[in-house]
Parts: sequence; structure tokens; C-alpha cells
Amino acid sequence: MFRSFWTFLYWILRPFVKWFLRKTTKLCELQRICYGERVGACRTLGVEFSLYHSRSKEIKQLIEYLNRTSDTVSFTGSNQEYVVQYAVHTIMQVKNIKPQIHPQLGKSLSTCIEHIWGYKQLIQEIEALRTTTYDSSKEEHEQKLLALWNFLMPKVPLEARITKRWQDIGFQGDDPKTDFRGMGLLGLENLIYFAREYPGAAQHVLSHSHHPQYGYAFAIVGINLTSMAYYLLKDGSAKTHVYNVCNKFPTMKVFHQFYCYLFYEFDRFWIESKPRNVMDFTFIKDKFEKCIRLSLVNPSTVFRINISIDNI
Repeated sequence: MFRSFWTFLYWILRPFVKWFLRKTTKLCELQRICYGERVGACRTLGVEFSLYHSRSKEIKQLIEYLNRTSDTVSFTGSNQEYVVQYAVHTIMQVKNIKPQIHPQLGKSLSTCIEHIWGYKQLIQEIEALRTTTYDSSKEEHEQKLLALWNFLMPKVPLEARITKRWQDIGFQGDDPKTDFRGMGLLGLENLIYFAREYPGAAQHVLSHSHHPQYGYAFAIVGINLTSMAYYLLKDGSAKTHVYNVCNKFPTMKVFHQFYCYLFYEFDRFWIESKPRNVMDFTFIKDKFEKCIRLSLVNPSTVFRINISIDNI
């Protein structure tokens, strides 16, 4: 109740505080954020909050336009540049800021707009993959699955499409297609990216999954971590990392790398937790996710894979 009171008081006083600071500093809120906060999450989150809580009719209309653009995955090619320039021009005009006097502000706002609505578009792109069901009748899907095997088991030829050998890389049965139901093609794309782009780390993690005491199903755990990465992105928790790691527009590569970090770090977390058996998976996964979410509260957080090969 006490917190609700202060929240209510803040929203009542916010317009007055903004007016007072503009009069005393001669800068609008967006200028104070862009000039006062360092590049990355601190600045972009501040700009995002300011724009979404603006009372300006023009700014509200601009946000609706930008949301439609990202929701329809239209931030592409020359249209991306046009939309960003239009947004910056609109904001500068509404705030009565002369670009000739404040050229750096335009550049800062451009980056923030790319971050904010690039993140929203990335969610749409990921959602499209997640809702695409793996179809064994499609050659493209089958080729991706076989590529995963070849990346993880390059010296072991796959003798048949339906075989128990799939369990060697952590699928549940003879045919992996049923294991992708929850995350669709997104789960497969994540696994492929990890195995292709970080072969040493992927082999390291795969070897841990075969441990006689602490082993686990590599592919199934990977798909569960796809789910974790997806929901961290969708609920906005991953904004801190994405805004810090991207110089410009967030792409699918950023999500794949975020996933790879989660997989590599979860493997380490799992081994250090010394599970009694695979029945401890849910408890350890939830504990790991809490640690990740806690880290993402820090506006300086950037996740990068720090590869160190060990023996267990």
C-alpha cells in the first residue's frame, strides 16, 4: 500500500518535475537522458520509458506507427533507415529541438529507436520460428536436423533417419521430430547455431551430458533453454543484455548468442550443483533462471561466453 501511494504520487508530480527540470537545465527529458546516461541499456531504457509515458499526441501516434512497423517485421532495408529518420525528426520537432544545434542527440535517439523497436521486431521473428512446427515431410527441415547430427557427431555417420542413435545427442526416442513440439523450429535453430558457431563449447557440453553421474539429455535440455531464452526476451527481462550488446539493430544472431551463453553456463551450473539424478532438473533450472534474472536487473549486464575447458 505504501509503495502504491508513492507510485501514485510520482505520476501526479512527474509533469511538474519535468517542467521544473526543463526550465532549470534548458533541456527536455530526452536530452537529459541521452546526455547524462552512458550508451546501452541505461540510455535506451530511459528513452523508452520517456517516450511511452509522453502525453504528447504526436509522440503517441509515432509510437503506434513504430509498433505497427515492428509487429509486421517491416524494419528492413531502406525502410528501416527511413522509419528511424522519420521518428527522430518527429521527436525533435515535437520537443522543439534544432538538429543543427544538437546533432549528437539525433544520433543517440536513432540508436535508441533501433534498439527499442528492433527488439520488438526480433520477438516477432522468433515467434514465427517458434510457431513453425517441425515437419519431417519437408526436406529443408530434415536437412537441418541432419546438419545438427553432423555438427555434434562429425565422426559418426548416421546409419538411418529413425534410430536410437539420436539419444546420443540427447533426444528422447528414435525420432527427434516429436521433441520440437514446444519450441518448434526455434529449438532446432538454436541447437544448430550452438553446435556450428561454438563447436568446442558444444562438444564440451555434450561430453558433460554423457557423464555417468551428472549426465542429462543434451538436446532436451537445449530445447528447455530455448524456452527460457524465449520468455526472457518476450517479457522484457533480456532488454538489459540486448541493449548493451547491440550497437545498432538487434538481429536473430543476438538471440542465438544469448541462447548459447545460457546453455554453456547452465551446463556449468548443473555440474556445480551436483544433482542426485535428472529428477533434479526442474529445481536446478529454476534456480539458474533466478540467477539470470537477477543479473539482468543490473543495467550494466552483458552476457558473453567465457570458454574454459575442464575435466569432471
